[in-house]
Amino acid sequence: MVVLLGLALRAGAQIDPYPRDLIQMGYDQPFEGRSPLGAYAFYYHNQPDFLRTNITLRLAVAPVYLDSEVGFTGLLGPNTDVGVGLAGGGYADGYSEVRRGKYYQEESFDGNGVEMSGSLYHLFNPGELIPLNFVLRGSAHYSEYVADDTAPNFTLPGDRTTFNLRTGLRLGGIEPTLFPALAMEISVWYQGEYRTAYGPYGFYNNGSYDRTVEEQSHLFWSRASFSYTLPHSQQSFEATLQAGTSIDADRFSAYRLGGFLPLVAEFPLSLPGYYYQEISARQYVLFNADYLVPLDPGKRWNLNVDAATAVVDYLPGLGQPAAWAGVFCTRPSPTGGKWCWTTVTGSTPSGPAAGAPAVWTSSCRLTWINSAARPFIRCNPACGAGGGVSLAIERAGHGFILAGRGRNVSVLPTSA
Repeated sequence: MVVLLGLALRAGAQIDPYPRDLIQMGYDQPFEGRSPLGAYAFYYHNQPDFLRTNITLRLAVAPVYLDSEVGFTGLLGPNTDVGVGLAGGGYADGYSEVRRGKYYQEESFDGNGVEMSGSLYHLFNPGELIPLNFVLRGSAHYSEYVADDTAPNFTLPGDRTTFNLRTGLRLGGIEPTLFPALAMEISVWYQGEYRTAYGPYGFYNNGSYDRTVEEQSHLFWSRASFSYTLPHSQQSFEATLQAGTSIDADRFSAYRLGGFLPLVAEFPLSLPGYYYQEISARQYVLFNADYLVPLDPGKRWNLNVDAATAVVDYLPGLGQPAAWAGVFCTRPSPTGGKWCWTTVTGSTPSGPAAGAPAVWTSSCRLTWINSAARPFIRCNPACGAGGGVSLAIERAGHGFILAGRGRNVSVLPTSA
């Protein structure tokens, strides 16, 4: 499956007050093994004062998908905004089966969808430096599933409409950019998913199917994140702690951890060195840290170090091969470790002021995950802890982007 969009962006849970025109691309592929293809490419446009001074248009356009919202500032009072959204297109609802560290293409399939949504955003503390927002969103999402390289005897889940309800409190917020210079967020969330079509699907053996879609699922999670840039050296760091749990999670609602695609979702669950969405969890705790050091006086070349670790409670039947643990541990492998690389490219404003010119930021990450590291956390077979570390050389400026696949990296000319 190819993820062609990161449409639920970091700032997607409230109306964005700044004009933006961003191009974001990301690609994640391991050196070893066969994995789901994880990538995104989209153009993000945010236009305040659209038609009227209190209307904001947000668009995220991918090659085969469109996500949009029209926001009405102050519609239900001076501190209460309303958004109406429409989204739809191909591939976004596909599912990739990764079980015990192996990608099963014959049990994976594509999915197309369309969604309508309505959102309410209330600001509790107008005029304060750090805003506290309440978010309430309801949506109706229709999904159609299509076989790709799926096994002929694999029965797809039925097409369905899912009614979603999300609510949360967010203190602060993070801009929808690769490297926010200064940001802070503490948030708590709930999401309920209610499906019109549910029940068993998959392979039929001994009188029954081997997996099921739950009628409803309930997710609860929280996030704390902080980003800061030192004013003189321009060294910057970001640290994020996330945790989540669930009730009646299934393959479509479980938390999917793995890979490094920072703008693929509003709450990306990045774990470098793992396949994209390799881990399916009922509950998890995930810590990510990032440090960026400029390498030249013009601060156009940067050294970026990322590290992540997680403790997870696997979805039944989708656990790793053993009770494994450790900050830089992954599943055991014959080679004692695993290499992967990630390419992330995006255009970001060069300054916080509205209308600042765009600057390209590109990075290619080579990640080593060592499964031979000494464990320090003990888990039963239903849970595990693991993580990874990566290094990246990045360039901010005009003139090129990095792209590639497998072990090959190519330099492509471009203009910002």
